[in-house]
Amino acid sequence: MTDMNVAAGVDIGGTKTAIGIVDDKGALLAKEVLPTDQSVSPYEMIDRMAQTIHHLLEGLGKTAEALSGIGIGAPGPLDSREGKIINPPNLTAWRDIEVTGRFKEHFAVPVTLENDANAATLAEKWVGAAQDNDNFIYMTVSTGIGAGIYANGQLITGKSGNAGDIGHMVIDPSFGSREGEIEGGFEYIASGTGIARHASKLLGESVTTAEVFQRANEGDQQLQEFVNMIFEKIGVGCVSLINILDPEKIVIGGGVTKVGRPLFDAVQAFVSERALGPRGRETVIVPSGLSQDSGVIGAAALILYGKKANQ
Repeated sequence: MTDMNVAAGVDIGGTKTAIGIVDDKGALLAKEVLPTDQSVSPYEMIDRMAQTIHHLLEGLGKTAEALSGIGIGAPGPLDSREGKIINPPNLTAWRDIEVTGRFKEHFAVPVTLENDANAATLAEKWVGAAQDNDNFIYMTVSTGIGAGIYANGQLITGKSGNAGDIGHMVIDPSFGSREGEIEGGFEYIASGTGIARHASKLLGESVTTAEVFQRANEGDQQLQEFVNMIFEKIGVGCVSLINILDPEKIVIGGGVTKVGRPLFDAVQAFVSERALGPRGRETVIVPSGLSQDSGVIGAAALILYGKKANQ
């Protein structure tokens, strides 16, 4: 059997980093998840990621020479041209970190860095929920909130790779903000971190996002009202994006979507009622076609699919 064209995908998040080996059909051949250890230097963390790639390749009976390249998705702000992570809010120690340069110390293959939501957007277009769409938005609702914009048949990245940073779009100023950020930002309100923060304040006790959804589902009326409000805020974000970008579809992924149908039903209903004009109200809201793997497959897609898409 001839060796397949494979790439490594690295999806760096605020709490965990997923690393996988992906083939040229978009299949995830091997995967491992590391805690994103913010107690060590970012370069030490990158070295752990590199070691994990070697480990996964060994498990597949391959060497580093089998790789077409390494694609990395990371939260912004970043500089995709320079291969640097600049200052993401959820990775406080990662300031002006030369990510691609550090990986190149371990591997003699092409290395590409892109905003994590942009990478996941490519995955949804390649093998996910948006294969038939030339105008769609991928939104991730996880530790933070971000989006990738696919318009007129291409990924829109902006001058430095930070297009789609919707987490700081104003949704409701009454919620306040983190220091240095604009009041009422989408991420501050409706990300997994935001949901846990606001619910804990509401209840007067510390709760996780998963506990919020569980207790709401079990009949806690106060939390049911809170969760419905959060779904509405996500709906507000979607309507704003629809009015500005005119997509056919919004694909939503990330850890918060594990709550399932209630989220999608609520957001679809809000969009169908509140988006501008009849065509906007027809915009379809769907879950990721790749479950929790869109980030790592998307990172590999920067190497494997990007070449096809840009031919």
